[in-house]
Amino acid sequence: MNSDQNYFNEKKSILEQLISNGSQNLTPLLEMLLNEAMKLEREVALKAAPYERSSERMGYANGFKEREYASRLGTLKIQIPQVRGLSFYPKCIEKGDRSERALKLAVAEMYVQGVSTRKVAAITEELCGFEISSTQVSRCARLLDEELQKFRERPLTSKYAYVYFDAEYEKIRHGHSVIDMATLIAIGVNEEGKREILGVSSALSEAEVHWRAFFEELQRRGLSGIQLLISDDHAGMRAARKAVFPSIKWQRCQFHMAQNAMSYAPKKSMQEEMAEAIRKIFQASDYETAQEQKKKCYEKYKETAPQFLKWVENSIEEGLTCFSFPEQHRKKIRTVNCLERLNKEIRRRTRVAGE
Repeated sequence: MNSDQNYFNEKKSILEQLISNGSQNLTPLLEMLLNEAMKLEREVALKAAPYERSSERMGYANGFKEREYASRLGTLKIQIPQVRGLSFYPKCIEKGDRSERALKLAVAEMYVQGVSTRKVAAITEELCGFEISSTQVSRCARLLDEELQKFRERPLTSKYAYVYFDAEYEKIRHGHSVIDMATLIAIGVNEEGKREILGVSSALSEAEVHWRAFFEELQRRGLSGIQLLISDDHAGMRAARKAVFPSIKWQRCQFHMAQNAMSYAPKKSMQEEMAEAIRKIFQASDYETAQEQKKKCYEKYKETAPQFLKWVENSIEEGLTCFSFPEQHRKKIRTVNCLERLNKEIRRRTRVAGE
């Protein structure tokens, strides 16, 4: 418990911000966790599980009483367990900031960390104040997983002007081997200007069929209003994007393009300067200035790096689409850095889950 308590303390402000920003979507998770916590408290107070015969039983379960629980995240509809033969009231819904803060942190940790028996045990113990059995942990984890599945399949009711796509790989055991599994992720900027995770899809590769199925599933859930797609040049994505979103503009990630430029350097000593030449094109104040920087690049490398210039000619325009959009938006839509950060968090957490 000490390490988990330290984790709560260290991440408190980040998690509270996360749960507050996404409170509308996470309200069912808050209600579910609070209801489960109260059931577990009742079992401990009665010293017996439902329908269990025990000489240590202190009383009997007597149904539930509906109540609205007011919090700064909104009103939660909860079911307070009732008891016969014993004075009982759940501690996890006692009034005060401490209870609400513990609830917010517990749900945020579950949501961000992912469902794992060890973590659910630690978090539920933090919330309830007592140890729980593996069966109780599994029940809580199963219910949480069902709620998260609803979140993953929720209708997309907003319009998303900018949508970011990326793929990252996780090691999984398949048959008798450990292989890489492709995880496709989509983030959209909604009508309020906030980023929102739209969907996640996993398969054994990022071939066109996987990307196409992912795009079509997002459309089925209501994805609309797209003005620009932002991504790296993933294998299989080009064909799927053209098939599902044929008329939508595409911004290729400038960060990855600058890295790709280095692979065309005829000498290792030229790699960084060639990447810098590409960055100067992308950092131009407008499209016309970017074209001027492109000409300078041609003049500089026309004799020493013809393959690099061929790549520039074929690819550079894919990184300049952002100049068609408002200047104040360009810094945010020219790369997939927001998804790269999310991918790092996923890798950090899946490493923990695999231990």
